[in-house]
Amino acid sequence: MNVFPESGLRIGIDLGGSKIELIALDACGSELLRFRRATPAGDYRQTVQLIAAMVAEAEADLGAEASVGVGTPGAISLKSGLMKNCNSTCLNDMPLQQDLQRQLGREVRLSNDANCFALSEAVDGAAAGAGMVFGVILGTGVGGGIVVNGKVLNGANSIAGEWGHNPLPCPQADELPGPACYCGRYGCIETWLSGPAMSADHRRHEQVSVSAEEIVRLAGEGDQSCQQSVARYCDRLARALAGVINIIDPDTIVLGGGMSNIKPLYDEVPRLWGSYIFSDEVRTRLVAPKFGDSSGVRGAAWLWSQGN
Repeated sequence: MNVFPESGLRIGIDLGGSKIELIALDACGSELLRFRRATPAGDYRQTVQLIAAMVAEAEADLGAEASVGVGTPGAISLKSGLMKNCNSTCLNDMPLQQDLQRQLGREVRLSNDANCFALSEAVDGAAAGAGMVFGVILGTGVGGGIVVNGKVLNGANSIAGEWGHNPLPCPQADELPGPACYCGRYGCIETWLSGPAMSADHRRHEQVSVSAEEIVRLAGEGDQSCQQSVARYCDRLARALAGVINIIDPDTIVLGGGMSNIKPLYDEVPRLWGSYIFSDEVRTRLVAPKFGDSSGVRGAAWLWSQGN
């Protein structure tokens, strides 16, 4: 199989449930082209064929062959080599990497979409130059990825950075046992820090259903009940990230996903997390992403980079 092309071109694919996005970067990381196509709903074979067709289209436009990295909504099982934990369920138990390599006739690198987000921000994003980066996804779910010296840390079980299904640290009496999680447990970090979790927390306290986006907007306009919901969210995020800092001690934490747009997080969470961190000084930076929603697809391209 081919390894890294002489052209230095990198193609990244973000494989989502509703769309597949492609980006092409030159050797310096500058964007050359980008386009997306609708994901064939529930059809694994058509998904593989569409990715191959998109790569062929991009390379025809570029006039050269590129490396290919793919960000996926799940991970490759170390036991079987097949996909697992994908919310796009047609991918589960399928040999995605092998099939793409067969279609494209070259090595293809795959990684979880949270890892790709963290890698993008670590290579040339908001955390560029940091030795250890923890990339956080706060959206409809909660995920994370770890990058050390520009290299994704996968871990012995390929679950490094998956903090969302650990218990919320330092739970208060009214937080026990915590909301039920789809994983079968109660009180997982994801059940407190996802977008739907903020809405559910507000509903438990105020008996009204309001979206997380609306809660944040109303809080900014002075609504006290919404301000209290945002304050509870900030404290829980501070506790959860303090647990991460106590274990891996990252230089920089980058927030991604829809909840990363809550501006008070970047002041409030560092103000609060010191009470939960086992250190007399906290130098870890909490930053917003440079590339936002584009970080995932850029990180897939950067799977072919020095050290990866």
